[in-house]
Amino acid sequence: MLFFTLLPWVLSAQTNPVELGNVHWLRSYDDAQLKSKTEGKPILILFQEIPGCQTCRSYGSDVLTHPLLVEAIETYFIPLAIHNNKGGADAEVLKQYNEPAWNNPVVRVVDQNGNDVVNRLSGNYSAAGLASLLTQTIIKQKGKAPAYLQLLTDELNARQRGTAAATYSMYCFWTGEALFGKVNGVLKTSAGFQGGKEIVAVEYDPALISLSKLNEIASNHQCAIASGSSFRADDTPKYYLSNSPYKNVPMTELQKCRVNSALADHLDPGEFLSPRQLAYLNKTPVTNRVSMAITEAW
Repeated sequence: MLFFTLLPWVLSAQTNPVELGNVHWLRSYDDAQLKSKTEGKPILILFQEIPGCQTCRSYGSDVLTHPLLVEAIETYFIPLAIHNNKGGADAEVLKQYNEPAWNNPVVRVVDQNGNDVVNRLSGNYSAAGLASLLTQTIIKQKGKAPAYLQLLTDELNARQRGTAAATYSMYCFWTGEALFGKVNGVLKTSAGFQGGKEIVAVEYDPALISLSKLNEIASNHQCAIASGSSFRADDTPKYYLSNSPYKNVPMTELQKCRVNSALADHLDPGEFLSPRQLAYLNKTPVTNRVSMAITEAW
C-alpha cells in the first residue's frame, strides 16, 4: 500500500527525533493541561523511550508519520511527549501515571484534570491500534469521528485482520468500480480485462461484508462472477477520480474508492477527505518551496 507524505503537513516537524515521528508535541505536562482547558481538547500523552529501541524507532517512523494520523492528533488532541528514560519532569509524570521506565511506547488520552478518557494503548505498536484509539476517543466525546479517520481506521484494521478478493465481469468496469467502491466493507477496486471481458477486481473485509452479499450486489447490477487469472489492469483506473482535480491528492485506497464513487454519483467527494487534503486540493499556500512527495513505505 502506498503511504503518502505531504511535505506541507510535516515541514516544521523535521527536527523531531525519529521516535516522535512528525507530530508537533508539547513537552510540559503543565502547558498541556493549560492548553487542554483553553481549547477543550483531551491530552494525548506518548510515553516514549528517546533515544529508544527498535520498537520505539519503528513506532515513530512507521506510525507517527502517517499524515492522516498526524493530522487527527494535532486537530483533536493536545499532543504531549513524555520521555520514559529521563529524570526531572518526565520522571514525575511517569510516576503520576504509574508508567514503567525504559518501556516500549504507551499512549494515554486524558482530560484536562489528568483522568483517563479511554483505556491506555500498550503492547500494540501498529497504525491500526493508534487509529482505533483516536477514533474511539473522538466518538466518545463527539458522537462521531471524521470520515477520513473512520475510513483509515477501517482500512488499517481490515488489513491487519486479513482481506479477501472477488472478481466480477460487467458491461463497463468504470461503472463497476463506482458501484463497488461505495459498498461498506470494500477496501479497493481495480478495473481491467480478463478473458476478453471487462473485469472489476474487489478487495474486501470479510468481517464487514460477506462474499454472498457482494455476489448479490453484483447480480442486482448485471455483474457476473468472473474466474481466471490473466488480469490486465486498465490504463485509466478509478475513471471518475482520474478525470478530476482530486487525482492529484494523495489518498488511501479506501478514500480513492469513496471519492471515485461520489464523483460518479455527482455527490461531494470532499466529505471523505481531511481538511489538509482539501487544503492541498485547493492549493492553499504554505510556503513557496514546498512541493508534494509520495513515497513508498508499505
